[in-house]
Amino acid sequence: MNDDKENQFLDDIDTPEEDLDEMEDDPLAEPDLDSLIKERDDLKDRLLRAFADTENIRKRAERDRREAELYGGTKLARDLLSVQDNLERALDNINEDLRKEHGALVEGLELTLRELLSVFEKHKITKIAPEVGDRFDPKRHQAMFEAPVPNTEKGSIIQVMAPGFAIGDRLLRAAQVGVSSNAGGSKPAEEDAEKTG
Repeated sequence: MNDDKENQFLDDIDTPEEDLDEMEDDPLAEPDLDSLIKERDDLKDRLLRAFADTENIRKRAERDRREAELYGGTKLARDLLSVQDNLERALDNINEDLRKEHGALVEGLELTLRELLSVFEKHKITKIAPEVGDRFDPKRHQAMFEAPVPNTEKGSIIQVMAPGFAIGDRLLRAAQVGVSSNAGGSKPAEEDAEKTG
């Protein structure tokens, strides 16, 4: 009786030859090689584009993270510049009598200023401190006034009123300077020496 069931089961199963015969009769079952190659190429193109998009997103996210790390404190840094300015002004106005009388207080102010500058340095905040005679750079300096000064070149710094600061390669505050206009026709001393020599 078990043999009859097995034979019935085997009769119900199609042989591979019968499957092939059925596929030849059914036009939808017949594989079209050209359409399969086209579909494969389309999927490959989409996959490559997805990989490229993912890589671009990863690079952009990494760049944004680095910029946020470096420039995230820009607003706070700008606000702290006035604290630095006030500490420097206070220390500049201390004379020897005050220094002798209130030495510990003065030393505390100096230590506070050094610590603030150390924190600035740690966070890549650099001081822009031009000197008299340097060339005016509109990207880093702000001209507060222009005046004709003898023996100076036009566009050279004649006075530094306040230092500037940058965070990374971004300007926080331009250095405030006075610039020579040299409108009076005066020539620098070196040019005069060259002409007479």
